[in-house]
Amino acid sequence: MGKVNYKKMKGSQNLRQRLLLSTLSGTPILVEDIRADDKFPGLRPHEVSLLRLFDRVTDDCVVEINDTGTKFKYKPGVVMGGRRVAHDCGVSRAIGYFLEPLIVLGLFGKKPLEIRLKGITNDSKDPCVDTFRSTTLPILKRFGVPSEGLDLKIESRGVPPLGGGEVVLSVPIVQALSAVTWIDEGMVKRIRGWTFSAKVSSQFEIQMIHAARGIFNNLLPDVHIFTDHKAGLQAGNSPGYGISLVAETNAGCCISADTTISYARGDDVGDMEDEKKELKPPQDVGFVVSPLRSMPSRHFQD
Repeated sequence: MGKVNYKKMKGSQNLRQRLLLSTLSGTPILVEDIRADDKFPGLRPHEVSLLRLFDRVTDDCVVEINDTGTKFKYKPGVVMGGRRVAHDCGVSRAIGYFLEPLIVLGLFGKKPLEIRLKGITNDSKDPCVDTFRSTTLPILKRFGVPSEGLDLKIESRGVPPLGGGEVVLSVPIVQALSAVTWIDEGMVKRIRGWTFSAKVSSQFEIQMIHAARGIFNNLLPDVHIFTDHKAGLQAGNSPGYGISLVAETNAGCCISADTTISYARGDDVGDMEDEKKELKPPQDVGFVVSPLRSMPSRHFQD
């Protein structure tokens, strides 16, 4: 084997984009100085998990990480796709963090991809799986991705800190994407949404819907919010609840917002004292998530 020429990069920013573009273009990369001056230097657990995920869906991928995690080499392999693939995303970031690059990668595989992802389905850091299903999948169809074989099934819920959720992502393969001219946002014609509750009373969902509809019905009549109450094994390992809303416009745009209420992860608060705190009342959640246009996009933010 000849010497591998690595494209050199520095820092931890835009890691998902770097790995995705490296894989699609077949360009090996060397990333250095990853949080080298931080109190806790090196790659975070979710970033290591992301590297493992890329390795799992490709063939002949090579990843080398140094002892401190501040430097790694990534030689991309061939995107294979395939079925019965599974990956545990951990609990430091939600499944939405992994879905965004994974769905693009799957489009250009040798075979259609069907992968089971385990971890956190809903949290306040990353787009929840409901929002991803309601916005990202319809957008892909605008670019010529066929509806057949494109799906995201939510089999169980998982919220911080312990997760326990599972989803199954199915992605067809494409030869190329269609060019799209899409500059008109349009006017909102209807609002759709989902609430969920896990290991808490289903009445929490009713209160969230009542609060959200109390605002939206003053603006337009076509508002439908569905419920998804989980119990037992399908409720994951931690209690929580939340809501995902999507405003559909007459130009085909989707304006989304979501929020999840749960106990914080241990690394978010320094210890687990947060377990003793009360969760935000569900009616307040409905009010908070209603101003859709004021919610910043969290897609592809590391």
